[in-house]
Amino acid sequence: MPAKDLFLTIDQGGHTSRVLIFNRQGEVLTHESEKVSTANPKETWVEHDSEKMVLSVEHAIKKSVDAVGNRAKDIVAAGLSTQRSNITCWDNKTGEALSPIISWQDRRAALWIGRFLRYETTIHQKTGLFPTAHYGVSKLRWCLENLPAVKKADEDKRLSWGPMASFLLFRLLDQHPLLADPVNASRTLLWNLQSLNWDQELLNLFELPDRPLPRCVPTRYCFGDIIVSGKKIPLQIVTGDQSAALFAYGRPKPETAYINIGTGAFVQRPFKEYTVGSSKLLTSIVLQDGNEITYVLEGTVNGAGSALAKVEEELGIDNPVKTKQQLPEWLKNAKSPPLFLNGVSGLGTPFWIPDFQSRFSGNRKNWEKIVGVIESIVFLLRVNMDEMQKLFSPPEKILISGGLSGLNGLCQKLADLNGIPIHRPAEYEATAVGTAYLLRGQLDEWPKTKQGVWFKPRHKPELEKRFKQWLNLMNDAISERKSLTLD
Repeated sequence: MPAKDLFLTIDQGGHTSRVLIFNRQGEVLTHESEKVSTANPKETWVEHDSEKMVLSVEHAIKKSVDAVGNRAKDIVAAGLSTQRSNITCWDNKTGEALSPIISWQDRRAALWIGRFLRYETTIHQKTGLFPTAHYGVSKLRWCLENLPAVKKADEDKRLSWGPMASFLLFRLLDQHPLLADPVNASRTLLWNLQSLNWDQELLNLFELPDRPLPRCVPTRYCFGDIIVSGKKIPLQIVTGDQSAALFAYGRPKPETAYINIGTGAFVQRPFKEYTVGSSKLLTSIVLQDGNEITYVLEGTVNGAGSALAKVEEELGIDNPVKTKQQLPEWLKNAKSPPLFLNGVSGLGTPFWIPDFQSRFSGNRKNWEKIVGVIESIVFLLRVNMDEMQKLFSPPEKILISGGLSGLNGLCQKLADLNGIPIHRPAEYEATAVGTAYLLRGQLDEWPKTKQGVWFKPRHKPELEKRFKQWLNLMNDAISERKSLTLD
């Protein structure tokens, strides 16, 4: 592989579309981004404008290619990573968006998907997931029932729907393909982890047509070409954000727990042999590359960065930039922050409650409440780590990444509470780095970068005590909710 080769990565996130260009040594030559707006038309609705999303990615790509000037000729491949459970619908003749992009955080169809709880075991065995509103199937069903343009396109056999990644491929690539990668397809609740394809039994169960779904292909595939500034760039990798993050620092290791904290927080432990071993956690595919398939056991915290933003808004904090600057000091000074029962965007693993009411225990100053939100993320991650250790031995270390991992206080609390050392690499915006690693060919060692930071666990009995108090409050609140539901 020539030393001059460059790799373009598209990281489409909840707030920003980023495009980075890497060289073979893993160094970033340019990093361009475009903001993405989010709409909340109703209480549990979270969506993005489909056309604006496409434009945000196109603009970021052009800015990146233009930024490297004459070296644009050296870009040999591109990769795309997206939020995994986002879906949309489009016209497969014109490419016109027929629905908004409905976010993974959206729970508008929670009542509908609740009808299928009695099939939970079958669904979990087939997909590795659970029947919740966060995954794509309920959103697709909602579009078919509530959007006339979608229903008409289905009748006219012009409808395509599925992962947001598939829509972006259709719109960004010169060939306008109708393709779905395994990671994003798997988050629809319609994709079988063993057959690596759409599952007809699940389509029948959910009463959805199979015609609109894109064709399933591996993670590494000749998806088509991006044409930008007269340059043709083959797109060869498509995956999900959390899956890409797992590969940011080389081949994922089973003895390491990987935590990525952005809009949500996710903890993953990789394994090679397919199994659905947990009744509360997810089994997820993170790579299909030829005959190589990598799975993870995964825990999800729905409210991380999104919880912070929501609480700031509710408290009337109108300067989140200033809050971000003050957070490190607040995390140092808060001796006994209030306990926050964090159900923002619904409780994920291992609780699985879509409409849990968030609340603080105790009334403190606003800055202390913000610290309480940070601690709730740490506590929820600890619950998931405990659940994982029913199947795995404790990890030797935790490798942490994502925007919120830049908070030293959060990383230290996580190390203290789990009793496990944490490593935060120098480059902790992991999704784009992992996509570049996959593009480069998955060599045994990703080029060494700066050392990063280690957080060694300390004995903090007061933090452990707060965690136990928080867990008791969570269990009481869940029991109370179940009791009211039964009544």
